[in-house]
Amino acid sequence: MPLSTLLHPGAYHGTNRPAPFFEGWYYKLVSADEKHTVAIIPGVILGEDAHAFVQVLDGADGTTAYHRYPFGEFLSTPPRFSLQVGDNRFDGSGLSVRIDRPDGRLEGDIRLDPLNPWPVTPLSPGIMGWFAWVPRMECYHGVLSFDHALHGSLTLDGVTMDFTGGRGYIEKDWGQAFPAAWVWFQSNHFDQLRACITASVAVIPWLGHAFRGFIIGLWLDGTLHRFATYTGARIESLDISDDSVAWTVRDRRHRLEMHAGRVHGGLLLGPTRVDMGTRVHETLNASIRVRLTTLDGRVLFDGTGRHAGLEAVGDLPRLSRG
Repeated sequence: MPLSTLLHPGAYHGTNRPAPFFEGWYYKLVSADEKHTVAIIPGVILGEDAHAFVQVLDGADGTTAYHRYPFGEFLSTPPRFSLQVGDNRFDGSGLSVRIDRPDGRLEGDIRLDPLNPWPVTPLSPGIMGWFAWVPRMECYHGVLSFDHALHGSLTLDGVTMDFTGGRGYIEKDWGQAFPAAWVWFQSNHFDQLRACITASVAVIPWLGHAFRGFIIGLWLDGTLHRFATYTGARIESLDISDDSVAWTVRDRRHRLEMHAGRVHGGLLLGPTRVDMGTRVHETLNASIRVRLTTLDGRVLFDGTGRHAGLEAVGDLPRLSRG
């Protein structure tokens, strides 16, 4: 994988890559009055069914739309974080969408304040840590901004939503396919301080076998607390039910307890090694209780995140067993 893209997680990674390959950017938008929550996901998949797309999820009612475009209408200029799908443009400064189709309409412009990305260094180029240097992993992940302010509005299927003064979050995935099972959740709407939790655990293929790997970033007013397989942290418990996800991890100094409520959402499409055939149930209305303590019990943070994105997909009993 080219150094220029590894050190720029926002850039398109698929230039000269053989199939199977996919890449998707995830923009989450929450209005200042918290009445509107929308996720917009531009992306591309290579292979026999090569095409570009823009997916839209309305958090209010779980309505989704998958807008398909010819692969030739996808444009990007690595190593810049900048892409175009049809008449729709996305980068680190904002997004401009112009979709008018029988299966849905979306139009508007959103400007973003400066992003707050997961730090990138040569030894640890983003949220993946040193795993980012491992070639041909099934799926790579990037956090392009924990939290930033929004300016502008969108009109979705005739409903105008003012996002000025609201908050945003951006992440992305790329690789060969989504895992066989995973849990992911994220929120940057806490009362106490500017905070964001982003957490994922998945079944990771590795040298003919598979292991349970995880990455968690708790961003608190500019300080990032990292818990991940590659940092030496470990899972104390992971309980997944129809109603909730209860997950506790620890490292040498801290314990992080998370409890997410599973609620109604919408159905998105995710990549397999052949097509966009994975059905991904995602909500934007979950809540996440987050408690960070020292190992001797001193509380460093205790809060509940609102308007949380949450996915729990695939062979979840296998994921719980480890």
